[in-house]
Amino acid sequence: MHTHISPAPNSDLSQKSRLKSIIGGSAGNLVEWYDWYVYSAFTLYFAPIFFPSGNATAQLLSAAAVFAVGFVMRPIGAWFMGIYADRHGRKAGLTLSVTLMCLGSLMIAVTPGYQSIGIAAPAILVLARLLQGVSVGGEYGASATYLSEMAGKQRRGFFSSFQYVTLISGQLLALVVLLILQRLMTPDQLSAWGWRIPFGIGGVLAIAVFYIRRGLLETQSFKNATPQDRAKSTGFALFQHYPKEALMVLALTAGGTLAFYAYTTYLQKFLVNTSGFSKESATEITTLALFIYMLCQPLAGMLSDRIGRKPLMVGFGVLGVLFTYPLFTALSGTKDPIVAFFLVLAGLLIVTGYTSINAVVKAELFPAHIRALGVALPYALANTIFGGTAEWVALKFKDIGHESWFFWYVTIMIGFSLIVYVRMRDTKHSSLIHED
Repeated sequence: MHTHISPAPNSDLSQKSRLKSIIGGSAGNLVEWYDWYVYSAFTLYFAPIFFPSGNATAQLLSAAAVFAVGFVMRPIGAWFMGIYADRHGRKAGLTLSVTLMCLGSLMIAVTPGYQSIGIAAPAILVLARLLQGVSVGGEYGASATYLSEMAGKQRRGFFSSFQYVTLISGQLLALVVLLILQRLMTPDQLSAWGWRIPFGIGGVLAIAVFYIRRGLLETQSFKNATPQDRAKSTGFALFQHYPKEALMVLALTAGGTLAFYAYTTYLQKFLVNTSGFSKESATEITTLALFIYMLCQPLAGMLSDRIGRKPLMVGFGVLGVLFTYPLFTALSGTKDPIVAFFLVLAGLLIVTGYTSINAVVKAELFPAHIRALGVALPYALANTIFGGTAEWVALKFKDIGHESWFFWYVTIMIGFSLIVYVRMRDTKHSSLIHED
């Protein structure tokens, strides 16, 4: 049952205030995702510290499993924090999420290695990632909802795309920190203790963002929802009253999130472990490709404001099905960093059709009183099942001698989501965000 809220202009919200709020919300999102991705960026260095000696692939598998464990908590975080943001405000949800992320980063920064404290080292690492998983689980829904609601109707695709601009910026920042440390420190220093520096940086930045988020404006959509409606935000109510929309979010996310993690977090390891590039070259290739990819997000978001959301998502699905296997196969055989860069960039540009607008598409499916939960929980479930396990599945296929199976796996899942993209309505024309 849909609760209709009459359109209400943001008469008390000037363009300057709107822009300031979007920038503030985006900056917090950047730090959140820097803290999340720095784990993946430095895995090659700290995996031997937390796990017993073994071959490189086995250590990476262990670290990837912990990365996946963090994703297990994302649905729990999405459920808890989504309800919290629906009942207490988007601003309150964003502030709480960054607090948990800060705690997790600082724990990783100061935890001794396996040789010092034994099994307690990976145990603390897992605990820290669980906290960060709860944080990120809530962050996506709260920030996607906040940016979509704060943007005006005519530029909702453009402004909401900044969620992935800042998400990618966080990943880029992690890679830039890695590049700088690779230049300033020897490999032995970086492996011994230098990898702790980026986690410390993340914790300090998260403290700064905490104060930024406390000063954010609340959205008009949240204000317009009555206290009685806000109290209806529960996991049971989501799947009882909005089962089609919830399942649609889960299904349209599956292929997109798997493709995103395949072309971002896993690809750096793929270039080292399969293509044979040095760690430094792999970092440089992925950093430059991600930077261009980041710049494309608002352009695609702006395009969706003109032609609709559906054409972009269908374009991603079609191109993903056609080119994922050829791109990964070509990457596995190339030794030329320039060729590798263009292949990586091609994959990322294909994924742009999903990443640039997926947040606003999901937010436009739900009414305000259950929007943060509706965006966050099904997305987190799909992310846990497909995104969080992407690295582990890829490395496992490689470990058993069938690496190409992963390429087919990604292709099939994109094809599954493509069916949803083709069949769903264009949310630009049927949005349940009524406020301008």
